[in-house]
Amino acid sequence: MSAGCAASRCLRNKAKAFAQLPWKAGAHAGRPSSFHAKSYKLTSTERCGGERYVATPKNQSVVKAFTILRSFRRPDERLTSAELSRRAKLPEASGYRLIQTLTEIGAVVRGRQGRYRLGMLLVSLSSNVAIGDLLRDVSQQILRDLASRLALTVHVGMLEDDMVTYVAKVGDPTIFAVHTRVGAKLEAYCSGLGKGLLAALPPDALESYILGGNLIPLTSHTITDPTELRAELKRVRDRGYAIDDQVSSLDLFCMAVPILGTDGRTVAAISVSDDATRMTDLRQEEVRAALFGAAQAISALVSPNGDKSVPAARLEPR
Repeated sequence: MSAGCAASRCLRNKAKAFAQLPWKAGAHAGRPSSFHAKSYKLTSTERCGGERYVATPKNQSVVKAFTILRSFRRPDERLTSAELSRRAKLPEASGYRLIQTLTEIGAVVRGRQGRYRLGMLLVSLSSNVAIGDLLRDVSQQILRDLASRLALTVHVGMLEDDMVTYVAKVGDPTIFAVHTRVGAKLEAYCSGLGKGLLAALPPDALESYILGGNLIPLTSHTITDPTELRAELKRVRDRGYAIDDQVSSLDLFCMAVPILGTDGRTVAAISVSDDATRMTDLRQEEVRAALFGAAQAISALVSPNGDKSVPAARLEPR
């Protein structure tokens, strides 16, 4: 029997079995009126007729539930059922029912004042996702294209425990050797990647970082004064990108821009490195434009459904 015949027979058998189930009173012709066999599609997860098939409808309730979860714009945000329904563009009654289900499974938590916040279920699930691995996987082609276009070494880094961790690196060492490796860490205050990531921290977290340790000079260009570092990070926020001009190593120039997540917050940064003597003003303009384009492309890939709306609005040099 061919795969197509097996699939067709499988669907007919499922529809027949579906009709014979003991449905509750009020169902039409022994089955719910909402059932339509043609609304099902086949995926290879269940054995039927010698092949693996299963009839799987697109479950709009699941889609709507995730739309509600994505309506929270901050981890600590608390919203009423009506506010969540409005953000998710759902009727209030439908939104309320979905929110109750999400509450029962721990995805959201209801506070004393009737406001909801994200629950610990999402925390436990998120711990299973390694964002660094995700970034490395989805960005490889973009990084290769960028490195080839500029003939420079490209890095992607994340802020972990107040240090920058390299999660991806692409480049030709014969053009300009940068002695780094994926998994290595470097100080945040004295690197382009680090300053780009620090500039995105909430004010209290940033102040805790600045006052939490010594700012040791690596070169004569390293900023070691807390007041000067605050001013430098403000410049990074204002213009949308960070520069390391011989700050961490003499003759090394780096430029970095943020990679944004679904909620518009910085999750990582992307940078390029070159010999400082070659980084003219004209070359900087070329590098900056290419970096912003690559960062926006990666941001779109790490956002659900390739949503470019938030990154496009934020990833613009100023």
